[in-house]
Parts: sequence; C-alpha cells; structure tokens
Amino acid sequence: MKRTRQFLYLVALITFCFYTHSKAQKTYPNIIIIYVDDLGYGDIGVNGAIGVKTPYVDKLASNGINFTDAHASAATCTPSRYSLITGSYAFRNRAGILNGNAPLIIDTEMRTLPDMLKDAGYTTGVVGKWHLGLGDGNTDWNGRVEPGPKEVGFDYSFLIPATGDRVPTVFLEDQKVVGLDTEDPISVNYKTPVDNGYPLGRDHPELLKQYADGQHLGAVTNGISRIGYMKGGESALWVDEKIPFVLSEKAVRFIEASKQQPFFLFFSLHDIHQPRIANVRFIETSTMGPRGDVIAQMDWCVGEITNKLKSLAIEDNTIVIFTSDNGPILDDGYLDYARELVGRHTPGGPYRGSKYSIYEAGTRMPTIVSWPGEIRPGTSHALLSQVDLYASLARLVGEKLNKGDAPDSEDHLDAWLGKEQEGRKVLFEQAYAYGLRKDKYKYIQPKQRDEIPGWLKNKFVDPGFSTIPMLFDLEKDPGETNNIAEENVALVKEMEEHLNKILSAPTREK
Repeated sequence: MKRTRQFLYLVALITFCFYTHSKAQKTYPNIIIIYVDDLGYGDIGVNGAIGVKTPYVDKLASNGINFTDAHASAATCTPSRYSLITGSYAFRNRAGILNGNAPLIIDTEMRTLPDMLKDAGYTTGVVGKWHLGLGDGNTDWNGRVEPGPKEVGFDYSFLIPATGDRVPTVFLEDQKVVGLDTEDPISVNYKTPVDNGYPLGRDHPELLKQYADGQHLGAVTNGISRIGYMKGGESALWVDEKIPFVLSEKAVRFIEASKQQPFFLFFSLHDIHQPRIANVRFIETSTMGPRGDVIAQMDWCVGEITNKLKSLAIEDNTIVIFTSDNGPILDDGYLDYARELVGRHTPGGPYRGSKYSIYEAGTRMPTIVSWPGEIRPGTSHALLSQVDLYASLARLVGEKLNKGDAPDSEDHLDAWLGKEQEGRKVLFEQAYAYGLRKDKYKYIQPKQRDEIPGWLKNKFVDPGFSTIPMLFDLEKDPGETNNIAEENVALVKEMEEHLNKILSAPTREK
C-alpha cells in the first residue's frame, strides 16, 4: 500500500513537472502595437492618401490585413488609450482628456492588458505618449513618479507624460525624469503661472516658432507655447524635432533587449498630434505642409520597427498591430495651415467627422495587422473595436480572463487574424455624444444643446450633435448625410435600447 502511494505521488510529480515545463517552453509570438496619434483613416497610402507617401505602412499592409471597419473605442486620446489597456469603455471611469499633472486613471488593482501578457510570460514595455495620468494627484516630478506604467503591468517605460502641447515637456524613463538636474527642480501648475517659470506665449509671441490659440499660450519651451505653466528642469527639456528619433531608438533597444523571450511593446507615437514640428529630414516631403511632413515622419518610425524585426530574424514570429487613437484633426491649437494645404487629400477617407466627432471618421481607424508567419495578406471588412484586443490576445496566449477582467472586451481573435470576416454584432462609439453600429447601420443618440461643451463649439470639427435621433445606412451613405431615422422607427428604438443597456450596465455580460 505504501509503495502504491509512493508510485502515485511520483506519477503526479512527473505529470506536474511535465505540464509546467511544457507551458514554460511554449512559444508565443511577440506583440507590438504601433499606436499613432490623430491619424485619420485616409492618411495612409493604402487607404488613398494624396500628397504624402507612407511606404513602410503600405508594406505592412501588403504583408498583412488591412481592416476597413476597425475602430478606436473613443474619438479622443485618453479614453481610447484607457479602453485599449483595460478592456473597459472609458465612460465607465469618466475618463476624459487629461492635463499633464493629472493622476493615474487606471486602477492599479485592475488586471490590464500588459498584466495579462506578463502572466503568460511576456516582457512588457511602453514607449511614447502616455496620457493616462501619473502619480496620485500631487505629482512630484523630481523623484520616482508613482503610480505609473509599472504599477499597471509594464516592465519598462519611456514616456511623454501627456501630450506634446502640455507641460511638463520632459521624458520619463522608468518613471523618473531623464537628465534632470536636482539643483533645478521641476514645478508644474495648470491653474496659475509659477513664479520665475518659463516665459508665456501670450506675453512673448516673438519667442514662438508656431503661433497658437488662446489655450496654448502657456509655458514656452523649445520655441513652442504649451498648455500649462512650468519652471525648472531645463537640462531635461525635450527638443520637439528630435522626438521621433528618441522614441524609435528606445523602442528598438527594448526589442533588442527582449528578443530572447516573448515581448509586448506598446509603441505610442506622438505624431501626428499637435504641435506638428517635423525634423528637417522630413520637411517638404509632402505637399501638405507640417501635417503631411509628420505623417511621413511617422511612417519612418514604423520602418525603424519593421526593419529591426527583420534584421533580428524575428519578423515571422511578431504580430504588428498598426492603428490610431482617434480621427484626424486639421486645426487644433496651432497655426500650421493644415486646412489650407490639405488640398485633394481627405484625412478621414470617405467618412464624415474628425477627432472629437461621433461621426465615423472620429473612431474608424486605419488598422493593419501583420504576422508574416501566420496571416494571409488581404483586406477585411470585419467590424472590430480596439477594446477587443485584450480578450482576443488573451485567447492567443492561452490566458483565462477572471471575473471583472476586461468587462467590455470581446474575443474576436479569428477576425483579427483574418481567419473569418465577421467581427462584432454591435459596436459602441464614444465621443461627446454616443453612437452604436449594427451591421451597416449607424445610430447617434440625441443630445440637448446645453450639453455641448463650450470649447468644442469653437473647434474646426463636426462633432455630430443633434437634438433628434440620427440613423444612417453606411453602405449607401458612408458620409452620413441622409438621416433615415423617421423611416426606421423600430430600428431606432431597438438601437437606442441597446445603447442604453451598454451605458447603464456596470459591466458587459459575458
């Protein structure tokens, strides 16, 4: 009897060791998300761009799948990033566009996309624009800023804290300001100017490389006036013209350092967000002025990543997901003549709207997925949302989602990999109004005039506000010009009820 127990124990031990060893030995693909800022559906060559060339992005598309109906979760930056990382719609956390000194808005107890991939054995890194808040609301920029990326699942981080048009205009590496002189501490304020701070754009227009609107006439660094006030940290200030080179180098170094095991890189570019300050290498590479030039600059950054994968011979074992955080914007804080120089080019492609807008161009993103070892090149019309990457990648790497994880994320891995053409049945769209997609139909919920933010009324955008319900047949009317709500009362009611169910539910039923 004793020998039998010993034998059974030995069998169990061998089985356990074999299971854990095989799990450790199982190889998963590297995953890179290249997240461009404010890039419209029509801003890349493969989607019809005119006046600017994007050869590296186009090559990525020729080797992978070009998606025609894939969406950011929101029409602005912070909300869409929040949804991508958490698998939860941003409105559930009231996530809006953050100032540069805002606290971290991701709950550190929440299991995030990088957390899930770490559980599967991945090394995780984020390089580029963060804009999800840092610290606890009383941020001290002169030490380790926490909580931040590390506390939500990233092993390595190199960040632009918020946006290029907001202070502080310094990089953070692993949550410490790069190149900071402790004798010149940083102070940031978004309400009142700081004593002995950097000169203000409103007082010193002669210092400016690019004229700005009233919102962007705060602290001047590198000849650009920003939102907010700042002093100190002079040795750490970034040079806008060098940002794409700095970020690309850090991303490439992360890839090189992590190549021996599966890695996840969230490469979050600053381009083509304002201020659009192209490096001299890219000036006049387009016919659209600074906006077109930084599109070309963005394309070069993509090439740095894909060329490195090829040189390291890991291209066939790496999934590259290329997309944008929200729709295009022409005039947004700085005078760079984007509207005047856009010419025949249509940043949103055939779709109406822009950044901030509930119309299709606000969230319908240029989206390409490449995995040369597995994906057959082509085009997909599957209806997809970035919020679904969490659950889809979880299945890819064999990770089970726990109760409460990624509450709004759906598993559409087969659609993302081009194995099927069907994605979501319905898709939620968030801007300063709410919308719902179902098959070819688009419903926009009515909004009262007094609910429209005052600052948005002055933007060069078409936000999609209406006091009556709007319904569009996108198959016949991709430009959303013909409201067919009155002829389809039952469908409007059905979509309104579904939208309200999403808005009222704390989590999506799984």
